[in-house]
Amino acid sequence: MDTDKNNNYTLTDNQDRKQFELVVEGHTARIEYMIMANKIFLTHTEVPAELEGKGIGSIIVKLALEEVEKRGLKLIPLCPFVGKYITRHPEWKRILADDVKLK
Repeated sequence: MDTDKNNNYTLTDNQDRKQFELVVEGHTARIEYMIMANKIFLTHTEVPAELEGKGIGSIIVKLALEEVEKRGLKLIPLCPFVGKYITRHPEWKRILADDVKLK
């Protein structure tokens, strides 16, 4: 799956469960978050086993980062997968909170 072709995917913000959700092939990938003041903490990414190896983790992270930027929030990536994604796509460092440093 090409992560640049994510136009067919719709990210849902399940505010009751405090997670972004992406339903693919009947399975739900998710990124849990916490929001405090103008900062969002992405704490955990989970992709069901049925979707592993299809690029869904990268797609949901990209969609979540787009949503974070759209809302004008500053990001604190506590989830290692999100941190690695940003390291591989350094253009997203623009939304990091000022005190966040990634290797």
